[in-house]
Amino acid sequence: MPVRWTACNFKLMTDETTARTYRKVERARREEETRLRITRAAVELHRAVGPASTTITDIAKLAGVSRMTVYNHFPTDVDLFRACSTHWARANPFPDLSRWAGIDDPPARLDAGLRELYAWYAANADMLGGVFRDLGVVPALAEVMAELWAGYAGEVIARLADGWRSPNARGERIETALTVVVDFRTWQMLADTGSDPETAARIAGRLVTGGFAAATRTTAGRG
Repeated sequence: MPVRWTACNFKLMTDETTARTYRKVERARREEETRLRITRAAVELHRAVGPASTTITDIAKLAGVSRMTVYNHFPTDVDLFRACSTHWARANPFPDLSRWAGIDDPPARLDAGLRELYAWYAANADMLGGVFRDLGVVPALAEVMAELWAGYAGEVIARLADGWRSPNARGERIETALTVVVDFRTWQMLADTGSDPETAARIAGRLVTGGFAAATRTTAGRG
């Protein structure tokens, strides 16, 4: 016997469809909240004790979830580190290269770039210190940092290297010097001596400009 569709039938179908949609949306919202809670817990532990000393048990406890829930959201260490690094970077954006990359004079650009970069390092030393310290012992962290940080650092070096070319000094020498001074651990060593970010930037800048001048003179003399 054919089903007779009435206004009541359509209302029941509409109500059921709406209810299913609501349940799906609510489930997705709860899942996203749980994922964010896990991510925030991991970020806080990475900042406090470092990635190498952070366990899944610690993350689960701080997030108020089970270990299995952590694994369900982040099946691998790379997944977890990628989520944590992205979340942290959004809250603590890398210095904007455009603020100093347009400075024509290379030494002035170097000074401006290092000042901003070193100030950012100082402001985020609690997190960055643990991350760079643990790179060599946490392969998943090294993989994610290669994705997130290496490209940015390479762009910083390329922007700072522009304009230093000389007929006598090879370009790779300035890039090598910049690779050293842009490294977080160089700032860290200077900071450990008591240098504030501006002082550290001046010292690092002199290392680059002095090395460039010496390389220019040496190569010219050989010519």
